[in-house]
Amino acid sequence: MSAPRVAVDGLVRYRGKLVAVLRRNPPFQGVPALPGGFVELGETCAAAVVREVREETGLRTHVAKIVGVYSDPDRDPRGHVVSIAFALRVVGGRLRGGSDAAAILLLETGRVPRLAFDHTRIVRDFLTASKRSSTGRRSP
Repeated sequence: MSAPRVAVDGLVRYRGKLVAVLRRNPPFQGVPALPGGFVELGETCAAAVVREVREETGLRTHVAKIVGVYSDPDRDPRGHVVSIAFALRVVGGRLRGGSDAAAILLLETGRVPRLAFDHTRIVRDFLTASKRSSTGRRSP
Protein backbone atom coordinates (compact mmCIF):
# COMPACT_ATOMS: atom_id res chain seq x y z
CA MET A 1 0.00 0.00 0.00
CA SER A 2 1.35 3.43 -0.90
CA ALA A 3 0.85 6.74 0.87
CA PRO A 4 -2.11 8.94 -0.09
CA ARG A 5 -1.59 11.48 -2.87
CA VAL A 6 -2.36 15.15 -2.27
CA ALA A 7 -4.71 17.08 -4.55
CA VAL A 8 -6.37 20.49 -4.57
CA ASP A 9 -9.79 21.68 -5.72
CA GLY A 10 -10.72 25.27 -6.50
CA LEU A 11 -14.04 27.00 -5.87
CA VAL A 12 -14.26 30.09 -8.05
CA ARG A 13 -17.21 32.43 -8.51
CA TYR A 14 -17.30 34.10 -11.91
CA ARG A 15 -20.08 36.57 -12.75
CA GLY A 16 -22.15 35.20 -9.88
CA LYS A 17 -21.80 31.56 -10.91
CA LEU A 18 -19.54 28.72 -9.81
CA VAL A 19 -16.87 27.67 -12.29
CA ALA A 20 -16.71 23.96 -13.12
CA VAL A 21 -15.03 21.94 -15.83
CA LEU A 22 -16.30 19.06 -17.89
CA ARG A 23 -13.69 16.35 -17.37
CA ARG A 24 -11.80 15.40 -20.51
CA ASN A 25 -10.16 12.28 -19.03
CA PRO A 26 -11.10 9.31 -16.83
CA PRO A 27 -12.12 8.89 -14.12
CA PHE A 28 -15.47 10.62 -14.49
CA GLN A 29 -14.81 11.55 -18.12
CA GLY A 30 -17.59 13.85 -19.36
CA VAL A 31 -18.80 14.66 -15.82
CA PRO A 32 -18.67 18.16 -14.31
CA ALA A 33 -16.04 18.72 -11.62
CA LEU A 34 -14.32 21.50 -9.77
CA PRO A 35 -11.06 22.61 -11.37
CA GLY A 36 -8.10 21.08 -9.60
CA GLY A 37 -5.49 18.38 -9.62
CA PHE A 38 -2.45 16.94 -7.96
CA VAL A 39 0.16 18.90 -6.01
CA GLU A 40 3.57 18.62 -7.66
CA LEU A 41 6.77 17.84 -5.75
CA GLY A 42 8.15 21.04 -4.21
CA GLU A 43 4.90 22.97 -4.67
CA THR A 44 2.67 24.38 -1.95
CA CYS A 45 -1.01 23.48 -1.97
CA ALA A 46 -1.94 27.14 -2.48
CA ALA A 47 0.39 27.42 -5.49
CA ALA A 48 -0.98 24.14 -6.87
CA VAL A 49 -4.62 25.24 -6.79
CA VAL A 50 -3.81 28.59 -8.43
CA ARG A 51 -1.82 26.74 -11.14
CA GLU A 52 -4.49 24.09 -11.73
CA VAL A 53 -7.32 26.63 -11.96
CA ARG A 54 -5.32 28.70 -14.46
CA GLU A 55 -4.43 25.63 -16.56
CA GLU A 56 -8.01 24.38 -16.65
CA THR A 57 -10.00 27.64 -16.82
CA GLY A 58 -7.66 30.41 -17.97
CA LEU A 59 -8.47 32.45 -14.85
CA ARG A 60 -5.78 33.98 -12.67
CA THR A 61 -6.76 33.70 -9.02
CA HIS A 62 -5.61 34.25 -5.45
CA VAL A 63 -6.51 32.03 -2.53
CA ALA A 64 -9.19 33.57 -0.31
CA LYS A 65 -9.53 30.74 2.22
CA ILE A 66 -9.50 27.01 2.78
CA VAL A 67 -12.95 25.44 2.45
CA GLY A 68 -11.96 22.07 3.89
CA VAL A 69 -9.85 18.94 3.74
CA TYR A 70 -11.43 15.85 2.16
CA SER A 71 -9.75 12.55 2.96
CA ASP A 72 -12.24 9.71 2.50
CA PRO A 73 -10.07 6.86 1.17
CA ASP A 74 -12.81 6.06 -1.38
CA ARG A 75 -13.29 9.60 -2.77
CA ASP A 76 -11.18 8.85 -5.87
CA PRO A 77 -11.34 5.55 -7.79
CA ARG A 78 -7.61 5.85 -8.62
CA GLY A 79 -6.64 5.38 -4.96
CA HIS A 80 -6.44 7.24 -1.69
CA VAL A 81 -6.30 10.96 -2.51
CA VAL A 82 -6.51 13.71 0.09
CA SER A 83 -7.82 16.99 -1.32
CA ILE A 84 -7.62 20.47 0.12
CA ALA A 85 -10.44 22.64 -1.27
CA PHE A 86 -9.82 26.37 -1.58
CA ALA A 87 -12.10 29.33 -2.24
CA LEU A 88 -10.38 31.59 -4.77
CA ARG A 89 -11.01 35.09 -6.06
CA VAL A 90 -10.46 36.02 -9.70
CA VAL A 91 -7.74 38.61 -10.33
CA GLY A 92 -7.45 38.32 -14.12
CA GLY A 93 -7.28 36.02 -17.09
CA ARG A 94 -9.88 35.02 -19.65
CA LEU A 95 -12.32 32.16 -19.06
CA ARG A 96 -11.57 29.30 -21.48
CA GLY A 97 -11.25 25.53 -21.31
CA GLY A 98 -7.75 24.12 -21.25
CA SER A 99 -5.57 21.27 -20.02
CA ASP A 100 -7.82 18.50 -18.63
CA ALA A 101 -11.07 20.43 -19.25
CA ALA A 102 -13.21 19.45 -22.23
CA ALA A 103 -15.35 22.53 -21.55
CA ILE A 104 -16.07 25.19 -18.95
CA LEU A 105 -19.40 25.25 -17.15
CA LEU A 106 -20.85 28.09 -15.11
CA LEU A 107 -23.16 26.62 -12.48
CA GLU A 108 -26.06 28.34 -10.79
CA THR A 109 -25.37 27.90 -7.08
CA GLY A 110 -29.01 27.05 -6.45
CA ARG A 111 -28.95 24.20 -9.00
CA VAL A 112 -25.62 22.39 -8.80
CA PRO A 113 -25.71 19.09 -10.72
CA ARG A 114 -24.12 15.90 -9.46
CA LEU A 115 -20.35 16.41 -9.70
CA ALA A 116 -17.38 14.04 -10.00
CA PHE A 117 -15.56 12.63 -6.97
CA ASP A 118 -16.96 14.23 -3.77
CA HIS A 119 -17.19 17.67 -5.36
CA THR A 120 -20.95 17.93 -4.70
CA ARG A 121 -20.18 17.73 -0.97
CA ILE A 122 -17.35 20.26 -1.31
CA VAL A 123 -19.66 22.72 -3.09
CA ARG A 124 -22.34 22.19 -0.44
CA ASP A 125 -19.78 22.92 2.33
CA PHE A 126 -18.58 26.02 0.44
CA LEU A 127 -22.10 27.37 -0.07
CA THR A 128 -23.03 26.72 3.57
CA ALA A 129 -19.92 28.53 4.79
CA SER A 130 -20.55 31.41 2.36
CA LYS A 131 -24.13 31.73 3.59
CA ARG A 132 -22.96 31.79 7.23
CA SER A 133 -20.35 34.46 6.56
CA SER A 134 -22.82 36.64 4.63
CA THR A 135 -25.29 36.56 7.53
CA GLY A 136 -22.60 37.27 10.10
CA ARG A 137 -22.94 33.85 11.75
CA ARG A 138 -19.74 32.13 12.70
CA SER A 139 -18.98 28.57 11.69
CA PRO A 140 -18.86 26.02 14.53
